[in-house]
Amino acid sequence: MDQAIERAQIARSLIGLFATFWLLYSYPVKDSAKGLLEERLVELIISAGLLLVLAPLMIGAFVCSARPPGPAFYRRRLRGPLISLGVLLASALVFWAGVLQQGLVNTMFGAGALGMLLAPILGFLALFSIPFTLASAALAVHHAFRTADVHEVLPPLISPVLVWGLAVVQVFDDGPVDAPIPVRILFLLGPPLSVTALSGWELRRLRVRYGITLRAALGRTAPGVSSRTRPAGRG
Repeated sequence: MDQAIERAQIARSLIGLFATFWLLYSYPVKDSAKGLLEERLVELIISAGLLLVLAPLMIGAFVCSARPPGPAFYRRRLRGPLISLGVLLASALVFWAGVLQQGLVNTMFGAGALGMLLAPILGFLALFSIPFTLASAALAVHHAFRTADVHEVLPPLISPVLVWGLAVVQVFDDGPVDAPIPVRILFLLGPPLSVTALSGWELRRLRVRYGITLRAALGRTAPGVSSRTRPAGRG
């Protein structure tokens, strides 16, 4: 990844973290620390769920919109996003099996031998799956399902759609603190606006510094115009 883009993303995350701490310090918190943590975890899972829907749709539209030989080339680079998607789905399945099905096992088999055998196994799966699922969701959201493995323009195109979708969900949430309406609006619109601005800057940097554009990625540049698919020095 371009070091300037990576530093800008880290800086935005740190500013967002500092702003969140300031909000919690400056205004009365509506819920307990446990409730606040649960709310943040729900937001993370919602973000991963939105990404789970948006990423395949946008990647599919991108690959299908490319002119030959682009589609075949990009299909060969789908391994990274598919692995990321598979890990998230597998962790969610483990969580479902360990947490939700333990009660079903107890109901069906009671204190019988099979129930006594399966309950500890499912309990271990539940204990293991919680951090694994959360880590998978956080990494999937942060790396946008490794869509940069397909093409560098995809993460800055997907990220704004994701955060605006999450902002729509948060409209129906009262928020964690009892803050004035202008402050709540600022914290509702701040993340999607900042991510959109950062994504626009990233697309511009890719175009100016490396000659990478969406038109070039789709093979729709004019004859004689360079259409590199990867910039020098990017992994």
